[in-house]
Amino acid sequence: MALEHTDISRMLEVAVVAARLAGQRAMEEIRYVKSSIKNDREIVTHADRICQDLIINRIKETYPDHGFIAEEGPGDQMLKQPPRAAEPVWWVIDPIDGSNNYAHGLLCFTVAIAALYEGRPIAAVIFEPATESMFTAAKDTDAQLNASRITVSSEEINKFAGFGIDTHFNPEYATGVNEVMRKTKFRALGTGSLHFAYVAKGALLGTIAMGAKLWDIAAGALLIANAGGILTDLAGDEVFPFDPANYSGGEYNILAAGKKTHTAFLEIFKT
Repeated sequence: MALEHTDISRMLEVAVVAARLAGQRAMEEIRYVKSSIKNDREIVTHADRICQDLIINRIKETYPDHGFIAEEGPGDQMLKQPPRAAEPVWWVIDPIDGSNNYAHGLLCFTVAIAALYEGRPIAAVIFEPATESMFTAAKDTDAQLNASRITVSSEEINKFAGFGIDTHFNPEYATGVNEVMRKTKFRALGTGSLHFAYVAKGALLGTIAMGAKLWDIAAGALLIANAGGILTDLAGDEVFPFDPANYSGGEYNILAAGKKTHTAFLEIFKT
């Protein structure tokens, strides 16, 4: 069954409300942050789980039969709840993207939410609570920042343009990373979702995300596509459509950029 535009618009409205609620709660909890290490490689805070529950509960008020994939599940694993509805909609949630920043009192973090239908994102929100920046996108509509249209940069690669780089990257791509660092003003903000959002609004030419999970990229993928950009893996292959029912936490190495520079950046990393 095809979803109507009004159905998708309603999902986006629900996502916006849920993201704002979670973001506001995260800002309150940062004064009392408690953190721990999960899987020997990531920081998680008590606020991650509080905010995730807020988001899921808010969405379930409107869509009790939809499915969920979220970062924080039992036993330090991801949360996965299959949909019970006739239309297989999955909500993909990162309650606090930038947990390391958050745990250290840095306000550079986001809430990322996307709704997937038939394996593709159809509604997406990336919310930066510290600046009240609400990035949104829905199928067949413009990408927006606080209700104003945004587009990717039209610049060529140059030494004054920004490029988002992970604070830790796969050593096999070190040559490419060094080349991009030489050719641009690289940035490492500690939150991949914000890198994607800044690519969508033209503040960064592009970004890479190493070892990204589904919740790291789902919202950003739609935002960048609707802003006129391209998101692929570092082999140049598309990530979506995607089968969330069979997702078990696999990782992706991602490149996102404007149409003018995506191929050039891809060649740098392939080399």
